[in-house]
Amino acid sequence: MHHMTLAEIARGLADKKFSSEELTQVLLARIAQLDPQLNSFISLTEELALSQAKAADARRAKGETGALLGAPIAHKDLFCTQGIRTSCGSKMLDNFKAPYDATVVAKLAAAGTVTLGKTNMDEFAMGSANESSYYGAVKNPWSLEHVPGGSSGGSAAAVAARLLPAATATDTGGSIRQPAAFTNLTGLKPTYGRVSRWGMIAYASSLDQGGPLARTAEDCAILLQGMAGFDPNDSTSIDEPVPDYSASLNGSLQGLRIGVPKEYFSAGLDPRIAELVHNSVKELEKLGAVIKEISLPNMQHAIPAYYVIAPAEASSNLSRFDGVRFGYRCENPENLVDLYKRSRGEGFGAEVQRRIMVGAYALSAGYYDAYYLKAQKIRRLVKNDFMAAFNEVDIILGPTTPNPAWKLGAKNSDPVAEYLEDVYTITANLAGLPGLSMPAGFVDGLPVGVQLLAPYFQEGRLLNVAHQYQLNTDWHTRTPTGF
Repeated sequence: MHHMTLAEIARGLADKKFSSEELTQVLLARIAQLDPQLNSFISLTEELALSQAKAADARRAKGETGALLGAPIAHKDLFCTQGIRTSCGSKMLDNFKAPYDATVVAKLAAAGTVTLGKTNMDEFAMGSANESSYYGAVKNPWSLEHVPGGSSGGSAAAVAARLLPAATATDTGGSIRQPAAFTNLTGLKPTYGRVSRWGMIAYASSLDQGGPLARTAEDCAILLQGMAGFDPNDSTSIDEPVPDYSASLNGSLQGLRIGVPKEYFSAGLDPRIAELVHNSVKELEKLGAVIKEISLPNMQHAIPAYYVIAPAEASSNLSRFDGVRFGYRCENPENLVDLYKRSRGEGFGAEVQRRIMVGAYALSAGYYDAYYLKAQKIRRLVKNDFMAAFNEVDIILGPTTPNPAWKLGAKNSDPVAEYLEDVYTITANLAGLPGLSMPAGFVDGLPVGVQLLAPYFQEGRLLNVAHQYQLNTDWHTRTPTGF
């Protein structure tokens, strides 16, 4: 059962080959057995899962159908879940039980999904390795000595290890696509505003976006269908009709124009990954796609712009965690200032403190124009590059990451080296574009992903290309040894 995709589970439930309750019990037992070596979950919700599974089976018995009805999933632990700990991977929120469900959680629950638990993550979604969590690092099921990517590494590791078929995740600078690449999954960051951020604890509000992590493009289409849609509670949610993503999966790629940016193939890219990217291009050419070299000239400025904008927004968003209203509170504060200082100093980890300080500095009176304002201008240039490119091509293809997953602890002493691993993913967040990573091969036994980018609200096109690619390759079917 644990090897089934979401699509296969939907067919099995519809054909009454098994019940949602039976499937849920199998997966909960598998998590109990295997997750201690991965550390992919922060909280398990066995009672909730079994009650939701029974309810889903009852709905099916009455004749109700739906691809997600009875499907087991997990939520990244920054989606608020009523009455359940929502920690954001931080000591600051270790004791926080959300009083309401995030819109994504509520929508998926209404569709009949079964919540197995909350997955581990980099603290407040800040990281590319899932090593900054208060609950310890997550291990990559393909090699327990390597990182699974971040910040959605818990969701990625759990799905890759076949502990569950799919999970929710979020992407601020690549935190869905990079873990997908490192763990041989398909991960989709939707257009900014496509999925509600209400109840999703914020890191950088103009960059954060929720999306699905699963083994196939078909499964991502199913999960995104349940997540997407306008939400009046979210002022950044866009009132745009949600198409049937599954219906467009089988469209022909004949004549599809794919752009490959020349800037992607610089000295920083592992040549073995470059070769796998070129192999993917050839595979799509066989399916009728037309390949064209393009240029994204301002890509080189994206990382410095991102690492000004994101910390600036984080310093503002995280100011609410002050030891007064909720979350961690220091022992015996001498006065209000001592309460603030010690609660934040003890409650936040090193990476979060680093980004808050960088952001506060960039927003300070003497440096706002020199750093934050300039970074926003670069953001516009990055967006303009994409708009010009999409006048020539339908999608853009390139590597998801410059290197395969690195060993645990290898970049801990050099945060900038870790930041540089986001070079191919952050541009989509700066521009608000949808992006997808799909499995494309292996380097030294570790998975490698290829990234697809598309114009706004063209998630269906990305899923179509990835699905057709997966019908003609078998990278996504490979399973890590021991799982």
